[in-house]
Amino acid sequence: MRWYHSPALAFLAAVLLVGVLWGVLSSVMNFSSFPGPITALKELPTIVLDPNAVWAIAQSVGRMFAGYAWALLFAIPLGLAMGRSQAMYDIFYPLVSLAYPMPKAALMPILMLWFGLGSFSKILVIAMGVSLPVLFHSYQGACRIEKKLVWTAQAMGMGPVKRLFRIVLPAALPEILIGCRVGVVMALIVMVSSEMIARQEGVGNLLFTSMDMAQYATVYAVILILAVMGFVLDWLFERVRRYLTHWAESSGGGSSLH
Repeated sequence: MRWYHSPALAFLAAVLLVGVLWGVLSSVMNFSSFPGPITALKELPTIVLDPNAVWAIAQSVGRMFAGYAWALLFAIPLGLAMGRSQAMYDIFYPLVSLAYPMPKAALMPILMLWFGLGSFSKILVIAMGVSLPVLFHSYQGACRIEKKLVWTAQAMGMGPVKRLFRIVLPAALPEILIGCRVGVVMALIVMVSSEMIARQEGVGNLLFTSMDMAQYATVYAVILILAVMGFVLDWLFERVRRYLTHWAESSGGGSSLH
């Protein structure tokens, strides 16, 4: 087996390549605003041991998961309903088509005017950013359910609610979880974007405050923390997804994605 067939070694090679390119560009450009990777890494213990920085990160993570949870509660049922009901599709599809290409962070000023600069407006914009990919994949999953399964359930006397939990949801679960995985990364991106606009607290405020004070090593160290956070969340969710849908993986349901 070649070394790049090992996920761990391939990831390590990618990290080393990024680090080398970063170091070379930093040396060539020689800007004070572009420190090298070693300088940024040396700043990490200072951030981790700073209670204010840790609290800012914790606030951001809390808002991110709150918005993510809201999105799942709204988008999964609506996506399944659109996939199984032509009337629901006709009503909501035009709204989804209009909202999908819109940058969600662009709505932040409007939400700030309506709800203020607190956590609620940030959670709401995170939920909006996560909802659309989750809704789309839930809809796709519901559309791909074999009609014979639904007809058989109806013939056995299953009501709509029982069919939803016994037939529709399990059959659509692999596609739903793909949307949820996309939503995790989207939640992190929108979280930082919203906090950069409403600079009150959180990671976005920490980034801009450090930049205003010319603490460039801190800026890049925080970016590294966000990158690691995104990688870990995505990796954990992928493990959970494979565990919950191992039956689909073994039958070839997810082979096209790997």
